[in-house]
Amino acid sequence: MADLTDDELLAELGVEVEQQKARTYTPREERIMAGFEDIIRFMEKHGHPPQHGEDRDIFERLYAVRLDQLRAQKDCREVLHGMDRHGLLAEAQNEATIPAEEIDDDLLLAELGIEPVAEDDIRVLRHVPTAEERRAAEEVANREKCEDFAHFKPFFDQVQQEIEIGARETRPFELKAEIRPGAFFIVGGQTAFVAEMGEVFTNPQGRSDARLRVIFDNGTQSNMLMRSLQRSLNKDDAGRRITEPEAGPLFSGQAEDGDEASGIIYVLRSKSDHPVVAENRNLVHKIGVTNMKVEKRIAGARLQPTFLMADVEIIAQYKLFNINRTKLEKLIHRVFGAAQLDLVIPDRFGTMIKPREWFLVPLNAIDEAVERIRDGSITDYRYDPSQARIVQV
Repeated sequence: MADLTDDELLAELGVEVEQQKARTYTPREERIMAGFEDIIRFMEKHGHPPQHGEDRDIFERLYAVRLDQLRAQKDCREVLHGMDRHGLLAEAQNEATIPAEEIDDDLLLAELGIEPVAEDDIRVLRHVPTAEERRAAEEVANREKCEDFAHFKPFFDQVQQEIEIGARETRPFELKAEIRPGAFFIVGGQTAFVAEMGEVFTNPQGRSDARLRVIFDNGTQSNMLMRSLQRSLNKDDAGRRITEPEAGPLFSGQAEDGDEASGIIYVLRSKSDHPVVAENRNLVHKIGVTNMKVEKRIAGARLQPTFLMADVEIIAQYKLFNINRTKLEKLIHRVFGAAQLDLVIPDRFGTMIKPREWFLVPLNAIDEAVERIRDGSITDYRYDPSQARIVQV
């Protein structure tokens, strides 16, 4: 015998199958059920009913108000009786809920800052940003033109120069305590300067906060909260704090107690017979930094392209203490960059090499640069070949 379905088997036995009529629901009841399904899914995902509160996600807040409405209306509870497997409708209403008769869907959405769509259904939203997106948009929107930016621009220029020469560093942002007047940060690809800080207060969440005046390097400013800046820095993968410049001169001529020798700035003059060098013998100088005796550093100079494949003579030496030699050497070369000697020579294997530590500068300009390094003013100066002297930029 061929396999029979249940209905066919019952028919063979003479049993009449009573067809159960499916219940139909009104559009309103369908919306109520669909809305309650959203609440159930939230409950099963998060382990608690949706709750009210400014710090809650927008959808959780919507679900919380919707649940209050469903609890408050008898016909809604009747429609949902068979679906309420978590007993959500039986729970007592929270005192902070909004009575259903006092607020409709449109008013609810307006209260939450959301524009409702044409359908009369608070489940259907458009242009609903996340809490983070709303905060970010508010922070950008709150920026305005900084009318006195000319006062702050030199600060940004100086900080950039100090980063380039190694006097300042950029490090990952870590603590809220780092946010204080005079501090610099990199956030959203812009350098930000905390110009002012108001009185510290306690926000509704019980945390300390303060109103800031933050100036940005694009000429805008914002009166943002300290925690808003903290949040932006934490959220930005490229967010950084800019360290304070190291106190004191880069080096001094004499060691003090506890100082450790770091190296020597040396100035050399070449004995090369190259036409350019021979013609400008008193101006062509090599400026470098070493951690060994200069005499040892220049041994075998005639075999090294960095010394122009010729012997050299020592013109000046400056002892360094507690200094980063690499950063200092970059600083010196940046100061004299406009006067770098444009010269290519062959090494002993015939390979053409362009030495990079030779400059067409008089010795007195080098002496002045060293003095300005000592007093910390060198970041504002560069060598000008047209004037053959150190000038302020």
